[in-house]
Amino acid sequence: MSFAKFSLASLFLAASASFVPAAPAQASGTLFGAAPIVIGHRGASGYRPEHTLAAYDLAISMGANYIEPDLVMTKDGELLARHEPMLARVNLDAAGNIVYGADGRPVLNRTDTSTNVWELPQYAGRLTVKTLDGVKVGGWWAEDFTAAEIRTDIRAQERLRDLRTDNNAYNNQFTIPTLQEVIDLAKTRSVELGRPIGIYPETKHPTYFKNFTDANGLVRMEDRLLQVLHANYGNVANAPVYIQSFEVSNMQYVAGRTNMRVVQLLSASGRPYDFVVSGDPRTYADLATATGLDFIKAYAEGVGANTNLMIPLTASGTLGTATSLVSDAHAKGLEVHGWTFRAENVFLPNEFDVGPLPAGIGNMQGQVQAFLALGLDGFFTDHPDLGVAAVVPEPATYGLMLAGLGAVVWASRRRERRARD
Repeated sequence: MSFAKFSLASLFLAASASFVPAAPAQASGTLFGAAPIVIGHRGASGYRPEHTLAAYDLAISMGANYIEPDLVMTKDGELLARHEPMLARVNLDAAGNIVYGADGRPVLNRTDTSTNVWELPQYAGRLTVKTLDGVKVGGWWAEDFTAAEIRTDIRAQERLRDLRTDNNAYNNQFTIPTLQEVIDLAKTRSVELGRPIGIYPETKHPTYFKNFTDANGLVRMEDRLLQVLHANYGNVANAPVYIQSFEVSNMQYVAGRTNMRVVQLLSASGRPYDFVVSGDPRTYADLATATGLDFIKAYAEGVGANTNLMIPLTASGTLGTATSLVSDAHAKGLEVHGWTFRAENVFLPNEFDVGPLPAGIGNMQGQVQAFLALGLDGFFTDHPDLGVAAVVPEPATYGLMLAGLGAVVWASRRRERRARD
């Protein structure tokens, strides 16, 4: 889309729609001077089973600016919101064989099972072991089910069932939503609340699903994703959308086919799996350097960084000395969104723990504020209410809107330059 086709008025409206937060907030060194965005990580997954419409809806009610659906594919090519392709996972022995308990049933993995499929006798025969990103994994896989089967029979369960025990009360109540249903919810709530709700989809295991779609004659995940996004928002840089992935080549592919914003996810360790496959020796740590950020800025508008890449933990489990990642990224014109902020003590740096219980709620606001002080542009959180509370309020001003306007102009021009190169 040509930047000349935008009127000043439409840009101003787009800016206010895409960048002004649910509640006016204090900006602290963000790339565009706007308030940091709060992203409901898999919805309000600290309070409801993740990747359900109930979790997304609660995140919106708590003030999240964006909701994040991780995406997997069904046998017939539908995009569903799940953290992993396994609808339920079982434990394997060292040889990669399924472990069975004394009752003869497979032993459930209690931190990576997010549906009730393991309880449904009609699907017992679909339990299988596959290789996912080079590792053997046992479970029931989304791509072995049609969308209709999943919609009809399978219901969500709390994934962290032994930690977030209160959420188990909601088990087996909620269907597994499609991407379109997540978008429909965001649009409906935007109208109801009079503020924009964006979506922040992640393509899960792109190499794995590329192999699946190629073998089955289906549209590849990224193309299907763009079909849905463009149909709902148009192919425009100011859409309330960020597209993210831990792999690189698929984000380069996406960037060449959309004007929407692309974010490269950076883990605290390891390598992008497509780099492993291609023999590229670079690690996520390499991509987080100034040289790596130069590489990323050729196709992305931002990075989604693990907290340890911004403030590493010390040997005692407390926050250490901040790195230059945020300022380096800003110098390259890249936004930085941090992940993942969770309120339970077990996930917090030790200085923010409250009480001795791993599942106890600590001072997540304090942790968030330490990262906001670096100029973080947004952050993913399982507890959006606490995330919103950590963003210090100030009186509403046109300054935040104008900052958003500048961001829209910048993104549009950048996409035009990329299209010409």
